[in-house]
Amino acid sequence: MTPFFRQNIELMAGYVPGEQPKPGTPIIKLNTNENPYPPSPAAMAVLQNLDSEWLRRYPDPYANEFRQAVSEALGVPADWVIVGNGSDDVLNVVVRACAEGDRPIAYPMPTYVLYRTLAEIQPAKTIEIPYGEDFQLPMAELAAENAAITFIASPNSPSGHVVPTEELRQLAAQLTGILVVDEAYVDFANETALPLVQEFENVMVIRTLSKGYSLAGLRLGFGIAQPQLLEGLFKVKDSYNIDAIACLVGAAAMRDQAYKNACAEKVKASRAKLMHELNQLGFRVWDSQTNFLLVQPPHPSENLAEKLYLALKAAGILVRYFKQPGLNDKLRITVGTDEQNHQLIETLKQTHLL
Repeated sequence: MTPFFRQNIELMAGYVPGEQPKPGTPIIKLNTNENPYPPSPAAMAVLQNLDSEWLRRYPDPYANEFRQAVSEALGVPADWVIVGNGSDDVLNVVVRACAEGDRPIAYPMPTYVLYRTLAEIQPAKTIEIPYGEDFQLPMAELAAENAAITFIASPNSPSGHVVPTEELRQLAAQLTGILVVDEAYVDFANETALPLVQEFENVMVIRTLSKGYSLAGLRLGFGIAQPQLLEGLFKVKDSYNIDAIACLVGAAAMRDQAYKNACAEKVKASRAKLMHELNQLGFRVWDSQTNFLLVQPPHPSENLAEKLYLALKAAGILVRYFKQPGLNDKLRITVGTDEQNHQLIETLKQTHLL
């Protein structure tokens, strides 16, 4: 067969997204961490009243309307913001701009596996350092590697834990490369690393509207860093990577912080209740500052996690199962509405596997 692809592409596995059922499928979807509540009414109003002129013309290449909304909401200068087609796009831009060959990418594991995928595409060397017990950050090991890019997801997926800001501050001070703090789930957490952007020229915080703002289908994310860091990234991003609709709808959602915060509080309350109910069923549940829970069923040596995943799927409930070392005895469960969570608990009881 003709070798169409670069060798690294031939050898890599590629990122595997969570299952996405067809629209209208009668299923409870608790596998890809979408917000169970609808987007802001302000965002929906923009979408419903969109002027066709915004579709005829090319969009603003820098998404300045959205950058200004981020500035107002988070108290950062608008020119400290780079916007992407989802936060994954921003991650991709950082890797394309900063890593290759002997300029490696480092991160603790387990974490968001897209970091590895982006490195393999580049290609760039990856340095994967295991988290300590109870997900203690391996700071000394990460600092010693001093990679071109160090990725820290905080809150982390799939564990749900937050790396304390002070630990990230200490790590940033020891690195000459970029420290990227991926805050996709920060809207459900108790702290943020955003102040570090002011303190360090090599720190970037990345966020998304997919989780807290209920806009996963819009594909809109952004990074915050000092302008001298963003200067190189703007050279790499696609010219018109943000469409006009996403820019306008996202700006309205960003300006409606009260609505987003109210939905986040409902998710956090449901998270605490679901955690208690899973504990009552014998699950080990890790503390979470996200909109999901990492759980380990009783008798993990009996491959119970995969059996439960399949039983739930057969009953019309999707959760996430990772068939990889360290995670194959666990499930990641998105926090749904209280009604969805109740159905999950009742279905678990009916599987007769616990």
